[in-house]
Amino acid sequence: MRTTRRFLAPLASLAAALAALLAPASADDWTTIGADAQRSGWVRADLKISAATVAGGDFRFLWNMPTSNRVRSGHGLSVPVLLDFLISHRGFRSLAFVGGSDGGVFTIDTDLARMEWERHFAPGSSATTPECPGGMTTSVTRETSFAMPSMLGIGARGRRTPARSGVGNPGEGAVTLAALAASRPAPPRPATTPAQKRTRPPARPALRGVTLVHAIPASGELHSLYASNGRDHATPMAFLPANSNARGLTVSDGAAFVVTANECADVPVGVWSLDLETGTVRAWESDGGAIAGSAGMAFDPGGTVYAATKEGSLVALDHRSLSPKLRSAPVGFRSSPVVFEVAGVDHVAAITAEGSVNVYAAARLAQPVATARLDSEVVRDDAALAAWKDSDETSWILAPDGDSLTAWKLTGELNGLTLEGAWRHTGLGAALPPIVVNGVAFVLDAGSATANARLHALNARTGEVIWDSGDAIQASASGNVLSSGPGHVYLTALDNSVYAFGFPMEH
Repeated sequence: MRTTRRFLAPLASLAAALAALLAPASADDWTTIGADAQRSGWVRADLKISAATVAGGDFRFLWNMPTSNRVRSGHGLSVPVLLDFLISHRGFRSLAFVGGSDGGVFTIDTDLARMEWERHFAPGSSATTPECPGGMTTSVTRETSFAMPSMLGIGARGRRTPARSGVGNPGEGAVTLAALAASRPAPPRPATTPAQKRTRPPARPALRGVTLVHAIPASGELHSLYASNGRDHATPMAFLPANSNARGLTVSDGAAFVVTANECADVPVGVWSLDLETGTVRAWESDGGAIAGSAGMAFDPGGTVYAATKEGSLVALDHRSLSPKLRSAPVGFRSSPVVFEVAGVDHVAAITAEGSVNVYAAARLAQPVATARLDSEVVRDDAALAAWKDSDETSWILAPDGDSLTAWKLTGELNGLTLEGAWRHTGLGAALPPIVVNGVAFVLDAGSATANARLHALNARTGEVIWDSGDAIQASASGNVLSSGPGHVYLTALDNSVYAFGFPMEH
């Protein structure tokens, strides 16, 4: 017995050391459009990316991965959703999941720049327009906590769900085997009216620690796919009418949320939810026209849903019932909301139709507590903001502003906040929604029919340009397509490719 203990003790120490080495540096994977439920576009900490290291010369184009997707009426691949650390039957993986406008889900091993798996769904209606492209219109998503990520990914306001193993309990094999063995009835037909309660679906298999990727193809059903191989975790669930134009898919707290746009297939515009346990679908039909913004809705840490309408108000909805709780004065909006915290109090910001950035206290939406004008005379539809904090706990807002990226600092006390202009970077052609990674602002110039997209990196405090991608991107780009994982920035372009930039790693 004494010998056995002497033998096992070093093994236990070795196992603990390996677990520490293999654990991800942060639990803050980019799980959904805008990085988190607040749509902040902000990665708090990164071990490699900083203003100094990006300017140092080693940050570069790494690879691009073509896919079999086909652009539909100007819509291509969605933003890459990331999983930094997966343990599956295939070993350790770092993965990027991308939705395709033609109905595909493409999963890339980001370390080895190779396709891990693909899953293809029917593309839906062949009658496409820029407003109603059909196919898969919303990005894929992983489960995302309502809680606001902390500076280090673990903190007082919660943490995101970490990557988990796809391996079953001893003697059971991979968890996917049990799910595949279960018989599945035919999927229910999509809804034709909102707020309709479904027949209770078959019980969804217990997750037991697996990681899922969620997608809504043209059928309108919610598919929950194993991250390791793309197979269905359970019977697809009826959610939206077929050929809806969905945006901002988010899964949190046992429910899926999405907005519908442009009345495609005669579907009312609004916010929809699906209870993943009961199959109940609820909808709030907008009373202020279309829902603004490329990211759809945003959530505060308590789960309240914020949606900005193009002809009406910024509306706060209860996330369980989707009943309205608060609303702003009806000024009309052109961006998705972003939720952020100032001195412990949640705030919401969005771009108005008149070209202002309005900041509201989340608990009192009637009138803004701070406002600032954009310099551009062109207010782009379907924009999105980024919000971040520097090491001094100063809150910043970044906005795409026509051919520019503009940054403001929030100064003053809670009862007297001011948006103070900090810097403006011009000459971008068409600025797409920015992101901020550990003090570095990344913004994509969309390009045009005659010019390719170009990625720019700026010091997020000063606006100083510290790097750009040159001619690495071989097409123009459209939409909210930037994301970031450890040491890397990813994007998609209209050549149906995924691009990776960052620091080279040794294999």
